[in-house]
Amino acid sequence: MTDVTSSKSARRPHHWRHDLIELAALFTAVVVADTIAKTIAKGPEGPSLLVFSAIALIATAAFHTWWARRRSHASHAPPAGDPGGRPALVPGARPEPGAPGEPRAGEGDRAEEGSGRAAGTALWRMRTTVADTPGSLAALCTVLARLDVDILTLQTHPLADGTVDEFLLRAPADLSARALAHEVAAAGGRDTWTERADAHDLVDTPTRVLGLATRTALDAAELPLALRQLLGRCTLHSVPAVSLTGRPTGEQAPVEGVLEETVMRLRDPHGGTLVVERPHLPFTPTEFARARALVELDARLGPRLPRGRDVLTLPEGNEITVRRADQRDLAAARAMHDRCSARTLGLRYHGPVGDADRYLDHLLSPRFGRTLAVQTASGRLVALGHLLWDGDETEVALMVEDDWQRRGIGSELLGRLVAMAEEAGCDSVYAVTQSSNTGMVAAMRALSLPLDYQIEEGTLVITARLAPAQRPGARPRQHGESRPAER
Repeated sequence: MTDVTSSKSARRPHHWRHDLIELAALFTAVVVADTIAKTIAKGPEGPSLLVFSAIALIATAAFHTWWARRRSHASHAPPAGDPGGRPALVPGARPEPGAPGEPRAGEGDRAEEGSGRAAGTALWRMRTTVADTPGSLAALCTVLARLDVDILTLQTHPLADGTVDEFLLRAPADLSARALAHEVAAAGGRDTWTERADAHDLVDTPTRVLGLATRTALDAAELPLALRQLLGRCTLHSVPAVSLTGRPTGEQAPVEGVLEETVMRLRDPHGGTLVVERPHLPFTPTEFARARALVELDARLGPRLPRGRDVLTLPEGNEITVRRADQRDLAAARAMHDRCSARTLGLRYHGPVGDADRYLDHLLSPRFGRTLAVQTASGRLVALGHLLWDGDETEVALMVEDDWQRRGIGSELLGRLVAMAEEAGCDSVYAVTQSSNTGMVAAMRALSLPLDYQIEEGTLVITARLAPAQRPGARPRQHGESRPAER
């Protein structure tokens, strides 16, 4: 009992100022009472007045004691609305872990379900156009709040006749895209577009753009991929200023580029025009400016390739080096081209090549894809592998010099090209060859991927469906051992 009492008294502050005031009031009351008693005691009703004064003083003291206890009880009572005695929470504040006001595991989920909100949520990307007037965005946000939709990010794209608002939303799982678009239209939104999002979209736009710029700065072949990731689902074509036959194509965009709703044309620093199309969603001036900035960055940095290379050992003991190649390897590629037999060239190009220099320059351009080169210990180029961007599709092509065929080089190149395609987010790759090209068919089968075959007039198209979840770079070695060099 002593411990409990001392503990309570230790927690209760001692108000010495209140005691001093009450003591002074008591002395004053005694003096006043003595004065009154001396004054009225001589009168005929003096005793009665004294008794009445004593009763009034006792009543006043009793009222004072009751009032003091009531105030003390109120100051230590639980907050209103919390009969359990837990401290009230400030709106928006979270209690400390283990604090009396914190719900236990599972209580929050049950409370959320009890409020009528679905237990699951879904991420959506939504773009809509609203009038450029005060309150239009507020009306849209009010509708989203009523639907229990959380706005994670918001971007605004000013237009001449309105503003395009782009949202990343977390919505209840049972809210459909049609219902969401209907409510947005009722709030004043028009041309609404919605698409399912994933965790990658949670990265804020400045961070994502800086990442794409970094990738472009390190590798010239990244520009087409960076533009696709920046602009979403779109088709990109690189149209050269001069065709492979030497004729002008007439495609030369102005320096500042051209924006035509669902199509943008950007001048390619290597000559020609980059044509980007997105039929399902018009481009905004902001997106056009970002794309143009990436192209200008690529133009200022000039030709560049990653420096990484792998040194591999073939079964017979020879060492080869696999590295990236570009147009600076044109002379070595042409020398290898001249050493190849007519049969090897026919299997690769499906016919005679009129201007080999122009054709190889096109294949080695980073605008059209990525190229891997294989060279011997003496630096002689003996094989080329191409990963070519073809609109929404991706083509793989191989050529190995005759003396170096059937040593596993083609399979090694193909495995690396497929890994690049997976890293770039491609759904599939295809190879165009002749039905008599048993080496290419065997290399495609060795990928252990689902294959589709189409054959027409002796031309065989083999399409491999890629595994989207495979880790970039996790490709099986087809032969020998490898050791990295100059990583």
